[in-house]
Amino acid sequence: QAIRGKEKREKMKYMSLIFFMNLLPEIAGKSLRRDDSYLKTFEDIRNEIAGYTDIAKAIIDLAVHGKAQNRSYERLAVFADSIGPRLSGSKNLDAAIKYMFSALQEDGLENVHLEPVKVPHWERGEEFAMMLEPRNHSIAILGLGGSVATPPEGITAEVIVVASFDELRRRAQEAKGKIVVYNEPFISYGETVRYRSQGAVEAAKVGAVASLIRSIASFSIHSPHTGWQSYQPGVPWIPTACISVEDAEMMSRMSFRGTKIIVHLKMGAKTYPDAPSFNTVAEIVGNKYPQQV
Repeated sequence: QAIRGKEKREKMKYMSLIFFMNLLPEIAGKSLRRDDSYLKTFEDIRNEIAGYTDIAKAIIDLAVHGKAQNRSYERLAVFADSIGPRLSGSKNLDAAIKYMFSALQEDGLENVHLEPVKVPHWERGEEFAMMLEPRNHSIAILGLGGSVATPPEGITAEVIVVASFDELRRRAQEAKGKIVVYNEPFISYGETVRYRSQGAVEAAKVGAVASLIRSIASFSIHSPHTGWQSYQPGVPWIPTACISVEDAEMMSRMSFRGTKIIVHLKMGAKTYPDAPSFNTVAEIVGNKYPQQV
């Protein structure tokens, strides 16, 4: 009976596909809405977009060659230099919101206002990592967003270096009680960033005490590149931080030679209750349909 039910479902899928293929010639060049009424044809849309060519060129010329040349970069530089890092829930974020609220008003945008909202509040605290064996070496680190702290005395443990989650799983027995260092090759940000977001969880699943993730970047000048990460319910929360590409590569070379690596890691990260903050909202009201958002 289960087999007959599966065959029936497969037949229905096949019949639906035949129906859709027969319908295609009738809807060629048109897009459908849920109520089956036709929107503009693709040709209509193409012609409409082409109608903005001169306007688009004028905007590009203004930004690249005209009065607005470098203005965006200069404004961003002033903002970043004046405010600095603006982590969720931080005083710097409050300063950034006030800065942008004033800037939007000065720029003449309309309906500039703030909407109260609660945001996560996590602070990195003091942190450092030191290689103790085979030699003393200060490792540049930046704690990943949301990481838990180490114990006050820190964690001192042997390192296991892996290039992928698959390798970590194959060597699961070796990873227990160790610090996992991910030296994953950079493919693209979208592909490689999963090591940052999931690295601590995967390391904890095999019994690791901490994880250090090679910065998700195609190029490095010995500067860690940090960001957020996520824990999973039912999996131990272990401290996790980013390290530079250079340090990850160096520990990988040591590991391939069979060299024992021991690292001391100390992180003072804390998570606080959600903090009050604001969404910053502004509009450029259209002249043809001013009532529409």
